[in-house]
Parts: sequence; structure tokens; C-alpha cells
Amino acid sequence: MSTPRVAMLGLGCAAPTLRRSQEDALALALSIAPPGNDDERRRVEAIYRKCGVDSRGVASGDDASDPLALFHPATPAAPHGPTTAERLHAYAHRATPLARRSAAAALADAQVAAARITHLVTATCTGFGAPGWDIDLITALGLPASVHRTHVGFMGCHAALNALRVAQAIAAADPAARVLLCCTEVCSIHFKYQARPDQIVANALFADGSASCVIAASQEGLCALNASASHLFPASADQMSWSIGDHGFEMTLAHELPNTVRDQAGAWLARWLSEHGLTTEDVHHWAVHPGGPRILTAVAEAAALPRDALAASRAVLAEHGNMSSPTVLFILERMRQSGTLQEPAVLLSFGPGITAEAMLLR
Repeated sequence: MSTPRVAMLGLGCAAPTLRRSQEDALALALSIAPPGNDDERRRVEAIYRKCGVDSRGVASGDDASDPLALFHPATPAAPHGPTTAERLHAYAHRATPLARRSAAAALADAQVAAARITHLVTATCTGFGAPGWDIDLITALGLPASVHRTHVGFMGCHAALNALRVAQAIAAADPAARVLLCCTEVCSIHFKYQARPDQIVANALFADGSASCVIAASQEGLCALNASASHLFPASADQMSWSIGDHGFEMTLAHELPNTVRDQAGAWLARWLSEHGLTTEDVHHWAVHPGGPRILTAVAEAAALPRDALAASRAVLAEHGNMSSPTVLFILERMRQSGTLQEPAVLLSFGPGITAEAMLLR
């Protein structure tokens, strides 16, 4: 019995309406967490100006309140900024409007009525709450009360690929299923009041956004979800982590992370593609999650990609920043809008572990 073709029927992306230039973001960072000396200031300025981000969106709540009001200059009494509880309260109000917008856009793009959705798959790693914005999507969009919910939580930047794999499995098992997938992140609430270089990098890179798609067994659609792969790089657990602290979620990024990707990703990708009768040269387009410019360079070198192969990834990073899980779908949408999306294509991202997730569109 052959496996049915599973396709992405529609795609929708939502970026916050409030945007800040990288220079504005730098000025804010310097004002709320002033460097201890001139050397620290120069390091912060250099990281912000070299991380590949030109602007980014900052999510606000339903009441259009100032999202930056959450933060205030560090004081001796509160040197680390808002508590995790305060940040998650902000998350609850900011994630929902973004999720609604991207999900509604995906339904419209797919021309699938909300009442037709049988499964809802959600992904986020920047907030927790129950009932959460998944329940809000059901009521706000008019999804059936019987919709089956699956949440992919706290998996980091590659969570869209984990969620796509879940949606693909559901659609392949049930030809009548119509799966709405929504990835929503509010990274901005986790600004760190620290001078550690990896924390500064996280502050300089991360942004807010949401992306959704509709998945079903179909001969039509934007692209077909063909095969997926996961890979855990050995002896790399200390190179990237995402944990819960008393003052927001905390990211650890080791300096050697890009070198690990450069040294190990190429051989793994080549083996995986060969299992499907392909080489890296056969792949027409690469939607690689922009964990940062050094990660993109490492992937390009590891897979010996042409100079412009990751142009869409770099463009999304520059325009939106690193939005964590939705970002790879923003890249896919950019390729579609530019008319350059051509199969076979590969979606690729890295996350804590270090783990890599990939999906072949074919």
C-alpha cells in the first residue's frame, strides 16, 4: 500500500506591526542593561551590528499596549529585570494575536474553511499556559470543538519541523484529515540583563513572529512533504541549551557551535539525501533556519552550497530577526512570493542537543 502524497495547502505568516531597527534595539539594550565598562559597551555594539539583523518585530497585546513597558533599567533591587511570571503574563497576551493572524491567513490561503479542520498542531518554546492560545484559536477562528489538539513544546528553533512531521503523519494516516499547524514565539520577553557574550548574542538576534500552514493528503498544494530526518550530534549537549530561569528563559550558546555544524552537518545531510536518491547538488532550494550568520555560513560550507543558496534565509534574518520556530516557514513563504520555490527543496534547522531537523519537499 503506497503512502499518500501529503501537501501544504496554504501558508500564512504574521510579524508584529511594531518594528524596531537594530540601532534602536541596541540603544534600548544599552539603556536598560548598561555595560559595566567601555570594553563591554564595544562588545555589545559589535555583536548587535554584526549579527545580520536590520530590524525586527516586537509583539504587543490585544490592548495594543507598549510591549517595551515590560522592561526597565536594571536597579540594585532588580538587577535581572522582570520575573519569569511577569514575562509569561506578557507572553499570554502577546502570543494570541499573532497566532490568530497567521492561522487565519493560512486558512484563507489554503481555501479551507475553519469548520473543516480536524487537527490542530501548535508549537512554541517561549511561553507556557493552559488554557493557552491553542484554545483561543479554536474559539476565535471557529474551529470545531472536536478538533484534535497536539502541542510540540519547548523544542527550540527547529520545532516547526517537528510539528510538520506530526502533521504529515496525521494526514498520511487519515486522507480526510485537515491539519492546521501554528508556530508562535514571543522571544522578546526573554531579554537578558547580562554581559555574557552568548546572552548578548541572543538579545541581538531574537524576535517575535508566527507562521501557520494547512496540511492534508492531496495532489494539489504549495509543496509536498516527502521525508524527514533527525540527527543528534555526538558530545555536543553543552553547546546549546534553553532552560527556565527565575528571570525569563535562558539560552546558552557555545562559541564552537558553528564549528560543530561545519564539521558534522555535511556528511549527515549527504547520507540522508542519498537514501532518497539525491545529492546536495540536486536540491534546488534550501530553507535553512538562520540561527545567526555564522550558522548559515557553517551550513553553506558543510554542504558546499552555491554562494546564493541561503539568500532567502539571510534576507529573513535581516528583515525579521531570528523568530525561533516560525522562521523557517517565513523563509519558505519568501521563496514562494519571489517565485523561486522549486522542488526538491530542503528545510533545515538546529536546536538544543545539538539536534538537527530536516524535511525534504519533493
